[in-house]
Amino acid sequence: MDYVELSDFLRKRRELLQPEDVGLPRGRRRRTPGLRREEVAALAVMSTDYYSRLEGGRGPQPSAEMLTAIARALRLTLDERDHLFVLARHGVPPRTASSDHVNPGLLRIMDRLDDDTPAVVLNELGESLAQTRAHVAFEGEQTGLEGFERSAVYRWFAQEDGRALYAEEGWANHSRVLTSGLRSVVAVAGERSKAGVLAKALRELSAEFAELWEAHEVGVSHGGLKRFLHPVVGELELYCQLLDDRAMQQTLLVFTASPGSESDERLRLLSVLGNQRLQPTEN
Repeated sequence: MDYVELSDFLRKRRELLQPEDVGLPRGRRRRTPGLRREEVAALAVMSTDYYSRLEGGRGPQPSAEMLTAIARALRLTLDERDHLFVLARHGVPPRTASSDHVNPGLLRIMDRLDDDTPAVVLNELGESLAQTRAHVAFEGEQTGLEGFERSAVYRWFAQEDGRALYAEEGWANHSRVLTSGLRSVVAVAGERSKAGVLAKALRELSAEFAELWEAHEVGVSHGGLKRFLHPVVGELELYCQLLDDRAMQQTLLVFTASPGSESDERLRLLSVLGNQRLQPTEN
């Protein structure tokens, strides 16, 4: 591993970012150019000691998962992410639609959302790649899930509590939306792709999914307003807005409530409660 080059690259990328670029308060008495090391560590969900040793050229070789988290925290472009992987002697990761690398532009939009706005970046399989704190409070931490469980489609059809947050009157349409979306992905990627393997598993696990799959629907869309039943703050009526990045096949999903509504007040309360619970995880 090229410790000198890796250390220099991480430091310079960190110094180019300002707190407001990543949704952090600037605060007073800031002497460090750009972000502090502990701020990068918090964004990457790792310990400050681990990141500091890595940037200081003293740490062990980071895993691909760690590098992905650092690339996201530093808002690296794909070229910059590839360079980071090369310096860490992992080789260039494949540039596929299912990559965990999040478009920095989508991350910048997320950084500028209000603290009480749930938002999540999803790939084409419905896997959560990045969440705002408000979204973690709303739907729970999802970026650390593994295997099929990472996919919202799998959780919806195969897990007993996969629908607990959604009001029952919206279940049927949501099932059609998820199935048609996965079918479109399989049509492009093929039966042997990750999407194809997921669809095959769901056909065996869920009679509802199998029936919807046989209907061969594509392009089924969500309604704009949805009703949720949150276990902490109760009923929420939220608008769901989508922003698609077709090049990377990622979608930014943002939930908002009508200003001044009861749902708006409950979202604010949920954000406060969530921020009291959520702290950066130490590795």
